[in-house]
Amino acid sequence: MLPRVYPILDTRSFDRHALDWVASAAALLEGGAAILQIRHKTPWTRETFARSREIARLCRDAGAQLIVNDRADFALLLEAGLHLGQDDLSPRDARRLLGTSPTLGYSTHNLGQLCAAAAEPVDYVALGPIFQTDSKSNPDPVVGTEQVRRARAAIDKPLVAIGGITIENAAAVWRAGADAVAIIAGLFPEQPTPRSLRLRMEQWRQLEQAV
Repeated sequence: MLPRVYPILDTRSFDRHALDWVASAAALLEGGAAILQIRHKTPWTRETFARSREIARLCRDAGAQLIVNDRADFALLLEAGLHLGQDDLSPRDARRLLGTSPTLGYSTHNLGQLCAAAAEPVDYVALGPIFQTDSKSNPDPVVGTEQVRRARAAIDKPLVAIGGITIENAAAVWRAGADAVAIIAGLFPEQPTPRSLRLRMEQWRQLEQAV
């Protein structure tokens, strides 16, 4: 079952806040995260892989799922799930590489892409950006919560909403029909530290249980 709160370790965002990825992952897991996605949009290096391997170990120890964005090769090496975008390896080819067990997710940005994803061998479909986001340099058009309602009616697969989701607006996204909300900027308090990240994750879990 997909957790309702889906934190994304966007390495560029953590670097911008001068936060260590591994310490941040540990803090989020201590705060109750049941899934983490490593989102690294620049070339992977040995150091990237070493840190990701440590995050994978932390996830295993915590009983949390680990998902790797874009890279099927590193997902295999880390024994993790995989999240694909529209311009990545096709879900069918990725499933041939991964096998039947690892979680496979797929990003969509409109109802046409979402309906096409219904026929793909994926475990969940992401839709976004729901709201304006600064986590992408060239984001797709904002879709809003009304598209989440339409998406919920159009697809039976678990639906993950992403893009500009915060503690203040997440409840509206869940009420619109999203099974989970993926969060990037919404992970960061005003003065992010490992301790404040853990506290922010605890706030997300409290909100999840209240809605």
